[in-house]
Amino acid sequence: MESTTTWLITLGVLSLVIVFDLTLAIIRRNKETTMTEAGIWTVIYVAAAIAFGILMPNWTTDPNAQKEFFAGWLTEYALSVDNIFVFVIILSRLQVEKTKQQLVLLLGIIIALVLRGGFIAAGSAIIEKFSGAFFIFGAFLIFTAYKLLVEDEGEEEWKEDRMITFLRSKGATTFVIALVSLGFTDLVFALDSIPATFGVTQEPFLVFAANAFALLGLRALYFLIKNLVNKLIYLSMGLAFILIFIGIKLIIEALHGIGIHEIAGYEIPHVSLAVSLGVIISSLAVTTVISLRKNPGHEPDPLHQAKD
Repeated sequence: MESTTTWLITLGVLSLVIVFDLTLAIIRRNKETTMTEAGIWTVIYVAAAIAFGILMPNWTTDPNAQKEFFAGWLTEYALSVDNIFVFVIILSRLQVEKTKQQLVLLLGIIIALVLRGGFIAAGSAIIEKFSGAFFIFGAFLIFTAYKLLVEDEGEEEWKEDRMITFLRSKGATTFVIALVSLGFTDLVFALDSIPATFGVTQEPFLVFAANAFALLGLRALYFLIKNLVNKLIYLSMGLAFILIFIGIKLIIEALHGIGIHEIAGYEIPHVSLAVSLGVIISSLAVTTVISLRKNPGHEPDPLHQAKD
């Protein structure tokens, strides 16, 4: 467990980054974010996450902390791409001006980070007090992967809910409605992404750090790949495979945790961090390369095609 000092320093640096980002977004609130800017900031945030992971041995004695952080961050970053699919639809449907999108995204991310902090604290408490939590988390991730494979998450799936209708009736601006929609959407996505991260590390500090780095880079990533989302036709398959893998890993750890080490004479294997990292990286790489080589243009995601 990380010390209070480490938490305070991390939260302090994170707050400074958010203030800087927010100030920049307010100053440039009437300017559209270009692909070049998005690319630069994406590289900066990815480099910051990598540097954080590399420097981690300087403040922790846990030999697995570095691998656990990278596995958690990659998982969160990969799943955040699925957020972007929905964010593109929301901002498009609500007709948010392009010049206002960076500010509404940043404010939505700040709200999401606070809410996820609460989720992480709750998840950590549940895991500590309830030994069967991993069975529930694992089963939920497998179910989520199944839904990702068989359900249509296309544009027709996003509809204005009662909360948005209520906000409209009260005269809320498009900006406020978009902010609420993004915050609520990320809250829903956090229900599977946070258990997935707990599947590779049970240290709350690492889960939070992985979420923070993934979320802070989400705004730039949105502007970088929003025009490519229709080409990543097999990404959902890769994300589903990752969720299934982590779900099974959680169930295996839960079985070991209650003293069950073999079934029907067969030993239940331990899934190492190296294997977890390999599965996450290879799944993302393979599905991304195949999707881009396919170069389908406007071809729909085969896993998100509308049902007949």
